[in-house]
Amino acid sequence: MNVNEISFPNMGIDLHNVPEGFPVFGFEIKLYAICVVLGMFAGGTLAAYLAKRGGWDKEKIWDFFFYGVVFGVLGARIYYVIFAWDFYKDNPMQVFNLRQGGLAIYGGVIAAFTTVFIYCKVTKINPFRLLDYSVPGLALGQAFGRWGNFFNREVFGEYTDNFFAMRLPVSRVRPQDISEGIRAHMAEGQNYIQVHPTFLYECLWNVAIVALMVKFEPKKKFVGEVALWYLGGYGLGRFWIEGIRTDTLFIPGTTLAVSQVLAIIMFVGSLAADIVIRVMISKGKLKSIVFCEASSH
Repeated sequence: MNVNEISFPNMGIDLHNVPEGFPVFGFEIKLYAICVVLGMFAGGTLAAYLAKRGGWDKEKIWDFFFYGVVFGVLGARIYYVIFAWDFYKDNPMQVFNLRQGGLAIYGGVIAAFTTVFIYCKVTKINPFRLLDYSVPGLALGQAFGRWGNFFNREVFGEYTDNFFAMRLPVSRVRPQDISEGIRAHMAEGQNYIQVHPTFLYECLWNVAIVALMVKFEPKKKFVGEVALWYLGGYGLGRFWIEGIRTDTLFIPGTTLAVSQVLAIIMFVGSLAADIVIRVMISKGKLKSIVFCEASSH
């Protein structure tokens, strides 16, 4: 297998020359960054479309877009650095090097949600309405971003020989991401690894979430429910996917995968909140329009 090759042998796909980037005036543009940027604008466009479909001013989406992107990326980086501190404490300048990846989606989600509430407090618009229109775009952006992991040869899982099995040259992946389970399936002299393409699993999962949110958003029982669907749906998928990844970030001093802990909290919390609010509305203890639309400027 050559150093630029990526293959999916059980699907009959063999890509012989997959670059990580391309030069522009002597500066290398990483395809990881291109995927992230495309995801941002695809997500923003979808959110604006949903806002317009719902009779809301789509410009409110684009007004928030800059703040959501900036603080989302910042949060994603801070989160990643915190849980990979063993490396960054000895390489502090690498904290500012985003060209090789190193963005944790959970950090971006936490930062983006926090930014929504602060922004809406200042601008006096309904944060739950903004979230309902924005989270399908967020999930779509994540789906795009995962292809950046493909070009970087990262975010893969343990050995597999299933239909989606992916082969990567050993020389192009981080040694610490090659687990003992993967090594156990490598023949002597073999220069590639065969693994779960978890980036692809998450991409497909996110696309499915987007499709469901876009279809059922008009049928939501209360403003803010789509945001709960996103949190629960993404949490459910991420819990499973994180269990087979080899680059899991752990809570310092423990063997607990931080992403799986957060995934459980997201899924259980959002499911419980959705059920409780729906029951309260059905019993007349909450009026969905009054409760959720009171500040929907």
